[in-house]
Amino acid sequence: MAVRREKAERLADEELMPLVGRKDPEAFEVLYDRHGGAAYSLAYRIVGDRAAAEEVTQEAFISVWRSGARFDAARGSVRSWLLSVVRNRAIDFLRSRAAKAPKLDFDDESALEQRPAEERTEEEALRRETAAELRGALGKLPDPQAKVIELAYFGGFSHSEIARILGLPMGTVKGRMRLGLEKIRGEMAEGLA
Repeated sequence: MAVRREKAERLADEELMPLVGRKDPEAFEVLYDRHGGAAYSLAYRIVGDRAAAEEVTQEAFISVWRSGARFDAARGSVRSWLLSVVRNRAIDFLRSRAAKAPKLDFDDESALEQRPAEERTEEEALRRETAAELRGALGKLPDPQAKVIELAYFGGFSHSEIARILGLPMGTVKGRMRLGLEKIRGEMAEGLA
């Protein structure tokens, strides 16, 4: 039995999830209305393309619709769980896109070498190398530190929003952010040595 939209809108996220798990369309619609914008924003920051971000967000919400009963309130808020689903879908999307990229054979490489280079080739190469090193350093962080940094830099959330999303005190969020950034700086400095 589906709940009415007005009633669903008054429920907390944690109260909506059992209804979503029972495939209640009104509860799912309210969940999407509350978190769809943040989900899309995170997906866009990770994949860098509007159409791909829409696809990732849609796939994430379909996954939530199919497995909404798997949400565990003891492990965090609905928003943080949902954003982790989006993040995982976005990473899967990037991996699948990389796997589908055509492999160059010898002739393709020689054709690319003869193409005129853009003016800032060295700068672009350095930027990409730095981004790859940064992603590698972020991957080595403990999950709680990585999560707050990803929410801040990929999700665009402020410290107070992250604290609310994760259900943590502001000081804990700032501490995890500081420790994580220090570890990333150390990791990047080692790469320069």
